[in-house]
Amino acid sequence: MSNFMLNRRRFMSQTAAIGSLAAASSFIGIKAGLAKDTAKVRMQLGWLASNGLLGEVAAIKKGFFEEEGVELEIVPGGPSVDGVAGVASGQSAIGQISSSPSVMLARSAGMPVKAFLSGYQKHPFTYFSLKTKPIREPKDMIGKTIATQPTAFILLRALLAKNGIAEDQVKMVNMGSDMNQLITGQADAATGWLTNVNALDVLGDNRVDMMLWDSGLQLYANVYYTTDDQIDKHSDVLERFTRAAAKGWGFVRENQQEAVEYLCEAYPILDKPSELRAVGPCVDFSFGDTTKAAGWGTMTRENWAAQIKAYADLKQFKGTVPAVDDVVNFSILEATIDARKQVG
Repeated sequence: MSNFMLNRRRFMSQTAAIGSLAAASSFIGIKAGLAKDTAKVRMQLGWLASNGLLGEVAAIKKGFFEEEGVELEIVPGGPSVDGVAGVASGQSAIGQISSSPSVMLARSAGMPVKAFLSGYQKHPFTYFSLKTKPIREPKDMIGKTIATQPTAFILLRALLAKNGIAEDQVKMVNMGSDMNQLITGQADAATGWLTNVNALDVLGDNRVDMMLWDSGLQLYANVYYTTDDQIDKHSDVLERFTRAAAKGWGFVRENQQEAVEYLCEAYPILDKPSELRAVGPCVDFSFGDTTKAAGWGTMTRENWAAQIKAYADLKQFKGTVPAVDDVVNFSILEATIDARKQVG
């Protein structure tokens, strides 16, 4: 049975359970807090806490969420947590997912979720090779062995299709948890995020980077999403969340060391020296020419349309191919543009 069918069944069962709870407690995911003008917001992560939370942690610490009347609770994910299904069923008001395709695939599978912000303007996903056998552009992959995570095979297939390269011209193999296959010569390239500095240390100065974004497949990362119901009933709270998060990320850009201190204080399991080296790349992916023009967190209709087309061409949607407006809501961006441009 496909993951999408399993997720849909899980979503339906969770929805039924929460529906029963709602009858007794009017649970809606965003609810009044201790003060009349305070909203309690649960944000479900797609994975464990990481530097993708720098802005939110800083915003909590500096009181930016409190100023907006938001009490934010960050809920970590993990290998056994289906964060999208949790948000879709109402357990959390909003979620943050690592990659934008997760939202459009979930929508196609019947989950009522929509993206409303993008934390990273460019996806950090990268193909790493060595200078002895460099892969600097997609055509260099021809005849090579590429090691990638099982969930990222579709990214490699889409990249090859985008660049007119037949799949049988490249050998795709499953990647382990580190760069060992690349170092030992079992693979000519391995994949990961540029913000994961610990994993990349072993490659040293011999590393060659080819970003997915620069190679024709332009995805968003650290995408914030919510449900149709939350947008319809609580758009004001989503706007307040967005203004506070934007201010938090603006603080990170200007106060990187202090922001890392806050992050490691909140999540002591994180390694502070590593996070201090990673914060610069995180800021670079969060800000750029697009944020100068349209503010932190911005997204474009054209980018989402291109993503949907790429996945539709590879027949990745198990249900109906969604339209852009099925997958993305732009009203929160539009309502908060002044605040977001102040830190863009």
